[in-house]
Amino acid sequence: MKLSKRLKQIEQMVSWNYTHIWDCCCDHGFLGASLLSRQAAPNIHFVDIVPQLITSVENKLQQFYKNATSQWQTHCIDVAKLPLHSYQGKHLVIIAGVGGDLMNQFINDICQNNPKLEIDFLLCPVNQQFALRKKLIALKCSLKSEALVADNHRYYEVILASTETDKNKGINSEITHPITPVGKYIWQAENPQQALVVKKYLEKTLNHYKRIKQGGTENVDHIISAYSRLM
Repeated sequence: MKLSKRLKQIEQMVSWNYTHIWDCCCDHGFLGASLLSRQAAPNIHFVDIVPQLITSVENKLQQFYKNATSQWQTHCIDVAKLPLHSYQGKHLVIIAGVGGDLMNQFINDICQNNPKLEIDFLLCPVNQQFALRKKLIALKCSLKSEALVADNHRYYEVILASTETDKNKGINSEITHPITPVGKYIWQAENPQQALVVKKYLEKTLNHYKRIKQGGTENVDHIISAYSRLM
């Protein structure tokens, strides 16, 4: 099973300090299966609201991961209703492959339903990245890491955020940073190939919001200004 560049980037950003990893909107379960193969956490959860997909994923897991070291479970539920409170330990919620607006709704509902839990979110929206970052800021989330990846002529931001506050951090907690509306570390290229990805993504993003401005249906001057400063 070969992961796409997007899923591979997400998989690489999963650290080893979680008790439960929730692969939400799991589709065919490739990401969760990869995490299961490397025993990324004691418990891997596969979540999708489409019954046929979950049935297919469960059949494959029964076939290939029946004796896996890590435990796995499937859940045919709305992501907004994840039963995190029913499982003790540290949670990582992965949401990818959906738009930023729907992702905002999921994150908001998960945080409201689990106000006392410290949750990490690994997010890869297909659009509305600016709105998603603003929502994370409003929820007082902090940034653990972020990346920009090009995959099949499309560009994706991957954001690892946490609801953990400075007050609740333990001695072994990871270093976190403030989340910015346009991102910070995704624009820092370590090689010419990544520099080209950054350049093309910034141009594409600016052109997208300039077209919205021309349409006159939404005031996006502040967004254009924020991205223009990166130039």
